Amino acid sequence: QVQLVESGGGLVQAGGSLRLSCAASGRTLSFYAMGWFRQAPGKEREFVAAISVNGAIKYYTDSVKGRFTISRDNAKNTVYLQMNSLKPEDTAVYYCAGRPWNLNNYNRQADYSDWGQGTQVTVSS
Repeated sequence: QVQLVESGGGLVQAGGSLRLSCAASGRTLSFYAMGWFRQAPGKEREFVAAISVNGAIKYYTDSVKGRFTISRDNAKNTVYLQMNSLKPEDTAVYYCAGRPWNLNNYNRQADYSDWGQGTQVTVSS
């Protein structure tokens, strides 16, 4: 099992940027495909982005394409989510999640075995 800790959340004005980090311990992330999910108040948690083990394959939900970028540094055991042009509707608790090796059904939460505790992102209008 890998322990995941998110950081980098905060309060930002619409149009601003934030970079979330997800640091892993207990096991190398080199064998894990990773994803970011978010949960807005009163809504179900939803998929945001995913990245393959070597970083070559990335997926995004439509609402963040062109604004968010997922990346990873396996040497630092860390995954990132760069969020630009933020909108009030991006306000949510953001979670990183990991799964061994493959990205089949990359947007399905049940396929991720390890989760962080979440970091709050609030975008003011």
